[in-house]
Amino acid sequence: MKQGRTPAFRPGRLWQRLALALPLVAPVAARAQQLPPLSTDTTKVPVLLLPDSLAVVPVVPVDSVRLAWLQTPPTVRDLVGDRMSCIETDAPHQFNNAVMAYITLFTVRKRDYTQRVLERENLYFPLFEKYLAQYHLPLELKYLAVVESSLIPTAKSQVGATGLWQFMGPTAGDLRLRRDEWVDERMAPEKATEAACKHLRYLYGVFHDWELVLAAYNWGAGNVQRVMRRTSKKTFWDLYPNLPAETRNYVPTFTAVMYSMKYAQEHGLHSDKLAYQRAEALDTLGLRGQAFDLHRLSVACGYSDSTYLTRYNPELFRAGLPAGYRPYVVRYPATARAAFGGADRATLLAFCQPLAALPQPLAALPPRLDGVEPWGPKVPLLAAADAEEGNAAPRVRRVRHVVRRGETVAGLAERFDVSPAQFRRWNELTKKQLLKPGRTVVVLVPQPAAQPPVVVAAVPPRPAPIRSLPSAAEVATRQALAAANALEVARVAAVAAQEEQQATRLAKVRQRQEAAQHAQARIAAIQAAALAKATAALAGRKPAEQVTAANAPAETTTETLVAINEAALGAPAEVAEAPVHKPRRSSMEATARPRDTAAEVEPTATASYVVRRGDNLTKLAQARGVSVAQLVAWNHLDTETVEAGQRLRFSPPAGAPAKTAPAPAHLAAVPKTHLVQPGDTLYNISRRFKVSVAVLRRLNHLTSDDVKLGQKLLVPQG
Repeated sequence: MKQGRTPAFRPGRLWQRLALALPLVAPVAARAQQLPPLSTDTTKVPVLLLPDSLAVVPVVPVDSVRLAWLQTPPTVRDLVGDRMSCIETDAPHQFNNAVMAYITLFTVRKRDYTQRVLERENLYFPLFEKYLAQYHLPLELKYLAVVESSLIPTAKSQVGATGLWQFMGPTAGDLRLRRDEWVDERMAPEKATEAACKHLRYLYGVFHDWELVLAAYNWGAGNVQRVMRRTSKKTFWDLYPNLPAETRNYVPTFTAVMYSMKYAQEHGLHSDKLAYQRAEALDTLGLRGQAFDLHRLSVACGYSDSTYLTRYNPELFRAGLPAGYRPYVVRYPATARAAFGGADRATLLAFCQPLAALPQPLAALPPRLDGVEPWGPKVPLLAAADAEEGNAAPRVRRVRHVVRRGETVAGLAERFDVSPAQFRRWNELTKKQLLKPGRTVVVLVPQPAAQPPVVVAAVPPRPAPIRSLPSAAEVATRQALAAANALEVARVAAVAAQEEQQATRLAKVRQRQEAAQHAQARIAAIQAAALAKATAALAGRKPAEQVTAANAPAETTTETLVAINEAALGAPAEVAEAPVHKPRRSSMEATARPRDTAAEVEPTATASYVVRRGDNLTKLAQARGVSVAQLVAWNHLDTETVEAGQRLRFSPPAGAPAKTAPAPAHLAAVPKTHLVQPGDTLYNISRRFKVSVAVLRRLNHLTSDDVKLGQKLLVPQG
C-alpha cells in the first residue's frame, strides 16, 4: 500500500464476512448453552471438545464381517500371539501352529509337569542367569535346561546324555568335564552350566542364528551343517522338513516352555500348595586325598537323614571318596556350620572317615601262558608233568555208535561236535569211503573239566529301603491341587468350544457377504451387457423399430435370476431356467458383426451352415434367434449332438409349414438337484437326464466338463 492514501471503508464487505461467520458461530453457541457452568477454580477448568463430525457421520460403509469380528472377544490364540510379540529377547520366540500346540500341552494337558518345574525354578535359575550374563548370552536360554532335563541334575536319557544340560560323553570330554567311577561332573550344576555357556557361545559363532544354535545343540553342529549344504537353506524354518522329528520339535518346545513359565500366573499354574524350592547359601569343605564318607558329614551337620547332603553334591556316584583321590570340594548348607560346635577342619575330616573300607577296584590279572606258571611254586617241570599225568582225570570219553540208514560222516561229526577229519582218523576211513548201515564207529567226545568246589559265604539279606508314606496333609494338598487343575482344564475346554462357535459364526457371515458381493457384481455385469447389446441393436434399426424396441419389456435371463436369488438368500439357489426368446437378427446386423467366432453363421436365412469345431446346437440357435427344437426338427436330427463338417439349415424345408416349434419341456420345468456319484461324468449325467452337455454347463455355470465327487448340479426335469 502506498503512503499518503487512506483505504476506503466498504460496509458491504463487512456484512458479507459477518453473514459467512454466523452459520459457524450458531452451533458453537448452542453447544455452549447446553454445557454446565465452569468452575471458578482455574486449576480445575475442564477442556471443552467440540463434537467430531467424522465420528458422527460415518463416511465409509460398515463392513459386516469386520463388525462381527470386532464384537467377538479375542481367542486364546490371539492372546498368546500378543504376549509372544511382547517378549523382547534374542532367543527364538516365533509364534506358529507348532508352538501353539506345545503351549497347549504345557498349560492345559501337562499342567502337573509344568508345576513341578516351577517348584525348582528359583533353585537353579539364579545360577543360570549368573553364567549367561558372564558369557554375554540371552538370559532366556535358561529355559533350555527345562527342555533338556526338567531341572533334574541327575537326569539321564536313553542314549546316555546326563545332567541338567544333557551332555554326551564326547562333548563333556571336549568341555573338560571329568568322568570316572566316583564322580561325573556333568551332574554338577555349576560346572555343567559354565560348560553349557561355553558350548552355546561356540555354536553361535558357527551359525549366528539362535534357532540353528538350538537345533545344533540337540542334533549336533556337523549334522545341521550337512543338511544346510545339501539343501542350500540358511534358516531353521526353511530346514524344518529336512530335520529329524526330535530336532523339528526342539525349537517349538523351547519357545512354548519360555512362554509357559513367563506367563504361568496368567494360566493359573502358580499355587500356594506347591512346594517351592529356594537357593540357599552353601559352605564348602576341601578334600586333598583323604577318605571321606558323606553320610558321616550329614550326621555331623545334625540331619536325621544320612543322605540329605547328596542333593547338594549330585555328581557323586557313591556317598564317599576313597583315599588318594584327586582334590575335591564337598558342599553343605551354611546354616549347618553351627552344629559343628567349633570343631576345626582336621577334627571334622577325622569324624567323616568311613567306618569300613570303601570298595576298591580289582587288581588286573597277569596274562596266562600255556605251560607257564609265573606265580606258582618252584617245582621241576618234569616232576610236575609226571604228577599231573598220574593225577589228572581223562579228558575224553569213548562213545560207540551203530550207523543207521541215511547217516553220513559229516552228520555224525556235527552231532558229536567233532571234525569230519577226526571222525575218519578214529575209524580208519578213507576220504571217499561211505558208511554202511549196521557198522559200529567210535567217537572220542571231549569231557568237561572238573570244576573246583565253590564255597559260598552266607551273606545276610540286605534290608529293603523303607519309603515313608505321605502324611495326611500332603495327600490333602495333592488332591486339592489335582482338583484345581481339573477345573482349569474344564474351563479351557469350555473356552475352546466357545471359540469354535465364534469362528463358525464369523465364517458364515463372511460367506454371506462374499455371496452378496459376487451376486451384485454378476447383476451389474449382466445389466451392462444387456445395455450394450440393446444399444448396438438400436443403432442399426429404423426410428419406428427403435420406438417399438424401447417400449418392449426387458428380458430376464437365467443368469440374472440366479444372481438375484444368491443375493437374497446368501447361497446359490435352484431356479427354473426360463426359455429365452431372442428376436431374429436382421441381415444388416449380421453383416455388420465380424465373423470371428464359431457361433456366427451366414447372413442368408436359407443358406446352409457347416459345423465347425467347438460348435453346438445351443450356441448356433442363440446366434440365429431360433430354438434348439426347431433346429432338430428342420435338420431331422436324432439327438442334439453335432459333429464338425456337418451341414445344418436354419429355416424350415420348402413346402413345410413355417410354424414355431414348441420349446422343450426341460427348459420350462423347474430344475432339480443331482449329487455327483462315483464314476459320474457330465456326459453320463446329460444322457441320463436326456439333456445336452451345453445345457448342464450353462445352467450350472461350468467352464469345463470336469465334475467332482459330491458336487451338486442343477438338471432340468423332463
